[in-house]
Amino acid sequence: MKRAITLSALVLPLMLGACAWVKTTDSGEKVRVLEAREAAQCRHLGSTTVSVADRIAGIPRNEGRVQTELQVIARNSGAEMGGDTVVPVTPIEDGRQTYEVYRCVNQ
Repeated sequence: MKRAITLSALVLPLMLGACAWVKTTDSGEKVRVLEAREAAQCRHLGSTTVSVADRIAGIPRNEGRVQTELQVIARNSGAEMGGDTVVPVTPIEDGRQTYEVYRCVNQ
């Protein structure tokens, strides 16, 4: 019995790390993630700092999953600001990242 509890205590955080915690909104679906040079001719609207849990029960989450979720939240936030493009401007640190928000269509 003790072994089963220990095994489940190890497997549960790994399973949770594979779950998608955030979903793209309908308006967020229309927002692109580009590099700064690609948004050079676009109208700058502001910035947004987004964050997700980068650890579950002290165990680091998959870096790719964290990056994907940060992009989803940034796209949703960019859409709320009236943007159609977001550009990451800081590296991911402790599950946080800052994005610049742009409007590239119908400037």
